[in-house]
Amino acid sequence: MESLFDFAKLSELFTTYAPKVVGAILTLILGLWLINALSRQIKSFLRARGVDESVLPFLSSLVSTGLKVMLLLSVASMFGIETTSFIAIISAMAFAVGLALQGSLGHFASGVLILIFKPYKVGDLVKIDGNVGVVEEIQVFNTLLLTPDNRRVIIPNGVVTSGVMTNISGPGIIRVDMTFGISYGDDIDKARAVIQEVADGCSMVLKDPKVDILVSELADSSVNFAVRPWCKSDDFWAVYFYMHEHIKKAFDKKGVSIPFPQMDVHLPKAG
Repeated sequence: MESLFDFAKLSELFTTYAPKVVGAILTLILGLWLINALSRQIKSFLRARGVDESVLPFLSSLVSTGLKVMLLLSVASMFGIETTSFIAIISAMAFAVGLALQGSLGHFASGVLILIFKPYKVGDLVKIDGNVGVVEEIQVFNTLLLTPDNRRVIIPNGVVTSGVMTNISGPGIIRVDMTFGISYGDDIDKARAVIQEVADGCSMVLKDPKVDILVSELADSSVNFAVRPWCKSDDFWAVYFYMHEHIKKAFDKKGVSIPFPQMDVHLPKAG
């Protein structure tokens, strides 16, 4: 009788828990297969978007780990295990870590957005938070700029996404805005011709669009020209420095004077 009772009890336990065990195992196997497939799809998507190869394993593993934790909690609940306490503990830990790393996590999220949407790339000339330089490296937490005077500026990615960023290299060509002044006694048309001649002699200045040479201001001691040649983005600084040097030389050669601040003092005659 006792053996029959035990057999009946075991049979009842088997009938009760076997479907749950089989269902949990199938859910685990199918879930792991789906998570691996989804991770591969995410990696392919990010690679197609041009995300840095060094970041792909980290992002895909982050998504995979999160999904696997959710899968294991779901499988545990199928066995009748109370998962509410586990979820509460995990949530509390995540909240604590989030508070401790609030700034770093923000920069990390911004870095991911930059790598995915690519507002700029390595080699672009950009202006970020008042700093102008060439993008040397895009890291997960920071963007590294190399300034024209060869300084390396490290800018947190959160600053990039929360402020105004100018991608000077974006369109491929750029206008170089400069101002040159001549004295009031000089001929405006002559000075304009000299500036045009210098621009025509620079191989880096594009012929189209044409160079704008406009009188922009009648200042206190000078007549100012707004000079706006166009060039390839990579040639911005080369054109900027070329024009300043060669316009000064051309003005000296052609007899066009560049004024400097001065003051006329009138003294009364002695009685």
